[in-house]
Amino acid sequence: MPSRSHEIDYHIHGDDMQFVEITLDPRETVVAEAGAMMFMNPDIHMDTKMGDGSNPEAGFIDKLFSVGKRVFTGESLFMTHFTADGNDRTTVAFGAPYPGKIVGVDLAKLGGTFLCQKQAFLCAAMGTELSIAFSKRFGAGLFGGEGFILQKLRGDGLAFIHAGGTVIMKELSAGQRLKVDTGCIVGFDEGVHYDITMVKGIGSMLFGGEGLFLAELTGPGTVYLQSLPFSRLADRIIASAPRHGGRNQGEGSVLGGLGRLLGGDNR
Repeated sequence: MPSRSHEIDYHIHGDDMQFVEITLDPRETVVAEAGAMMFMNPDIHMDTKMGDGSNPEAGFIDKLFSVGKRVFTGESLFMTHFTADGNDRTTVAFGAPYPGKIVGVDLAKLGGTFLCQKQAFLCAAMGTELSIAFSKRFGAGLFGGEGFILQKLRGDGLAFIHAGGTVIMKELSAGQRLKVDTGCIVGFDEGVHYDITMVKGIGSMLFGGEGLFLAELTGPGTVYLQSLPFSRLADRIIASAPRHGGRNQGEGSVLGGLGRLLGGDNR
């Protein structure tokens, strides 16, 4: 089990483009993905290190093996540690990478472990262990898309995750099942069973637009869902871009196309 996490305070600002401002007592530390920092006070010391720092006694080889697994999630081998070096409380803030919501997860209340999608992690109190978790069933790994490789957060402190659109939390009772688009899963605690089911009916497969497979979550446990996965947002943007076949049309104005022509935007 990771060492006891630092006890941090926080406030989430904004609505659709949020950031989380974290207050640190002297010598407290928060760890974050590289590039997530928005602003910080001068008495915050920033240091880039290999790994999350949850096991300071680990040797170089152990650290290298541990952080090497993060490559599977598309994340950096290094994380940034922000420590309050002064004698007073101070703050550091981390911004969301795209429109959505930031959610504070109390790992102690979730049994110490939380599984979340790739790139959902934003930052966490020092002492939180970050690793990866493969799905327990081969079918989930073969067809689960975003859900195959999950990030595992372990500890007893606060961690912050980010998701697209609106985020909701559902509490599943023992045996309660929920079918979800794989991209809409943000994360869940370790008590939730995760599997993949095939969409029934050839018509639904070919014309339903939801893909061939859905995730099936079975309680008991806590589940977080998002209404707008980043992959779905990116697909719509790419499809609408003129360079990729989208139509270059003026929204809300018959002069839209002419205006772009006169402005030099005729790509």
